[in-house]
Amino acid sequence: MHPLTPTVDDLAADAVTHHFDDMIAPTGLTNMLGTVRVDHDLTAVSAVQFPPVSQGLTQTAVLFVDGRLFASYGAPVTHEWRPDRVVRRATVGDLEVETTTVCVPGRTAVAIDIVVHNTGAMDRVVRLGLSAAARATRSDTAWLDAESPSERDTATVDGERLVFSSADGTAWSVQGIVGGTAALSGVAELPDAFDAGIGGNGRGGELTVSLAVPAGGSSRTGYVQAIGTSAADATRTFDLVTADVPGAVTDAEEFWNRQLHAAFDPDDAEFSGALPVLETTSAPLRRLYWWAALGVIWFRRDFAGNVLGRSYDTLMPNYWGTTTFIWDYSLSSVSHALLDPGEMRSQLRHWISLDIHSHFGTSSLTGGPVGRWYSVNDYAMTRLVHDYVRFTGDTAFLDEVVGGQTVAESVREWATAWKDLRRGTPLADYGEIDNLLECVSSYTHEVASLNAANVWSMRTAASLAELQGDSASAADLRAEAEAVLPAVIARYVPGEGIFTAGQPDGTQLPVRHCYDFSVVGTTIADDLTPGVRDDMVSFFQRELQTDNWMRALSPWDADASYSPRPDHQWNGAYPAWPADAGRALAALGAPEVLTSWVEGLSRTANQGPMGQAHFVEEAVPGISGGARKAPPQLPYIIDWSCSSSGAWIELVIEALFGVSVAADGTVRAAGCVAALDPQAVLRGLRVGERHYDIHASGGITETAG
Repeated sequence: MHPLTPTVDDLAADAVTHHFDDMIAPTGLTNMLGTVRVDHDLTAVSAVQFPPVSQGLTQTAVLFVDGRLFASYGAPVTHEWRPDRVVRRATVGDLEVETTTVCVPGRTAVAIDIVVHNTGAMDRVVRLGLSAAARATRSDTAWLDAESPSERDTATVDGERLVFSSADGTAWSVQGIVGGTAALSGVAELPDAFDAGIGGNGRGGELTVSLAVPAGGSSRTGYVQAIGTSAADATRTFDLVTADVPGAVTDAEEFWNRQLHAAFDPDDAEFSGALPVLETTSAPLRRLYWWAALGVIWFRRDFAGNVLGRSYDTLMPNYWGTTTFIWDYSLSSVSHALLDPGEMRSQLRHWISLDIHSHFGTSSLTGGPVGRWYSVNDYAMTRLVHDYVRFTGDTAFLDEVVGGQTVAESVREWATAWKDLRRGTPLADYGEIDNLLECVSSYTHEVASLNAANVWSMRTAASLAELQGDSASAADLRAEAEAVLPAVIARYVPGEGIFTAGQPDGTQLPVRHCYDFSVVGTTIADDLTPGVRDDMVSFFQRELQTDNWMRALSPWDADASYSPRPDHQWNGAYPAWPADAGRALAALGAPEVLTSWVEGLSRTANQGPMGQAHFVEEAVPGISGGARKAPPQLPYIIDWSCSSSGAWIELVIEALFGVSVAADGTVRAAGCVAALDPQAVLRGLRVGERHYDIHASGGITETAG
C-alpha cells in the first residue's frame, strides 16, 4: 500500500555535504509565524524574522570550538533538511558535533539542540562559544525593500543570556546557551551606517559553555533566540523554550506532520479547504505532487498583526518577507482555490480594493502596496478570480462590490485594460525590462505572452459574464478576443517555434524565452495551426528542455549574455516555468514529451521546497541528480524557496489528469497520466459543493466527499 499523505520524512531533502562558501543555497525554516535561514556553520543562523520584528540578514550564533572559529578548521559540514528541522553535523579531530535547528511551533523563537560526541579514548572538556549578534527593529511601515529592515541594537547581559533591544524599545532579541555564560564582546561600537550584508556582521557578545564529554560518550546543550516586541515577551518566550530544547525539536516534528496531513484532509480546520489525495504507484509523480503541496503550505503566515489574518508570502528566508506578489500567487492559483479558499477570497478582495497597476504586491504588515507595476497583473487577477469561482462555486463573489464596483466589473476591466496600452499597433505595449522579466533585456514592449493572455482573459471574462446571465457583454468580449487574435499570431516566426517582441520603433525582436512558449501554449493553443504547435514543441525540446529542469532563455538567444540570474536566463529557470511548460506541452498536443520528462523533474525535488531558481547542470553541477538551487549571493540574488510551487499542483491536476473545470463547475477529464500509472486516481477533488475522484482512464466518479 502506497502512502496517500506525506510526513516530514517523505519530504526530507537529500543530505548535502559542503565546505565554507560552496555554491549551496542556505536552507530555511518556518513555523508560520516567522522564518530563519540556516547557514553553513553548525550553529549559525541568519535573518531571524518574526513580524513585526525584522533583522535584515544579520547572522548570529557563529560557532567557536575550543576558542577557534569552527569554519577555520576546514571541516566539511553535512546538512539534512526536513520541513520541521535542519540537522547539521561535522567532525573536528575526535569530536563529532551534531546540531538540530527548529523554528519553535507557536513561539517567536528559534532553537538549536547541540550534541557533542567524543570518539576519542580520553574524557574531554570542550568549550563551545557562540558569537551573538542582533539588529532587531520594528518598522512603522511595510518592509519595502528585498532585505527586511534592521538597526543597531543595544546589547546587555542578563545572567546566562544576551538581551538586544532597538533604540525605541519595540524590538527585542534574547539569546543564550543552556548552562552557559554570556559576556559583551568588547569590540568598538559599530557606526550607524554599518551594513550587515557588506560591511560584516556585528558582535554584540559571546555565549560560552564548557561541556564534559566522556570518552565514547556525548554531552548536550542548546541555543535559543527569542524575539518579541517587549523585553518581557521575549524573555518569557526564551525561558519557556530553554526549559526543554529537545522538546521543542519534538514539537516541531509533530507540528509539521499535522500541517502536511491537514492539507489533504477536508475535515481538518487547519486550512479552509483541502487538496485532493493522489493515489499512485508512480514514485516520481507522487514526489512531484507532494513537493508542490509543501511549497504552498510552506508560505502560510499567521503571525499576530497580519492585516489579512492569514496570508501566503512569496519568498523566504532571505528576501521580501511579509510581501505577497500578485504574479507568484497567481501561478499557484488552483492550489490556493483548493487548499485555502477562505484566505484566497480575502486576498483577492484586498487586491481589488487597491490599484493593481501601481505595485507588484502587498504587505501583510500594513496591507499597503509594495514595489512597481508588473505587466502581468491584469492577466494574473483574471486568472485568480476565475479559478476561485470555478473551484469554489462561489458565484456570488462576482456580485460583491469592492473598490466601488462589482468583482465582475473588475474582471472585465482587467480583461480589456490592454487596449489603453496600445501604441499605434493592435497589440499592447507592456513596458520595459523592470515591468516584465527584469533580467532579459530584449523581452520588452509588445510581447507575445501577455497579448495572447489578453485573448484568454477576454474569453474568460465572457464565460463569467454568461454565468451571471449577461450574454451581451459575453458576446462583445468574445468578438474583441477574435479581432485581436490574428495580430498575436502574426508575431510568430515561421519554422522557429518562437515569437517576436514589437519595439516602439517598429522593429520586431525575435525572443527565444520560455514565457512566450508557456503562456501562448496555455492560452491560445487551439487557435494555432498544427504546424505552429509542432514547431513550438520542437523549439522547447531543442533549446529549453534539460533532463531534470529547463532553461528559461535559449542559449541561442542573443540576450543570453545579458544577465547571470538563473530564474529567467539561459542558466536555469524560475520554479513555475517547468510546470507551466508542461501544461503547454499537453495543450500543444505533445503529452508524451511531458510524461517522459516527469522522472527527471522529480529528481530535482530533493533539496526542500523548490527554490526561486534552479541551475541547469550545464551551468552548475547538480545535487544527487537534481538541478541545484541557486544561492542568494551576488550576482544571483536568488532565494531558497518560492511560493509558485503550486504551479506543479496545477500541472498534475489539469495537464497530467487532464481535468477541465468550466466556470459553471462542469468537470471533464482527458489526461495523459496513464503513461505514468494507468491505475492512478486523484481522490476528493472539490468543485463547489461536490467531490470527485478522477481516474487515469479519464473516468470521473462523484463521491460523498
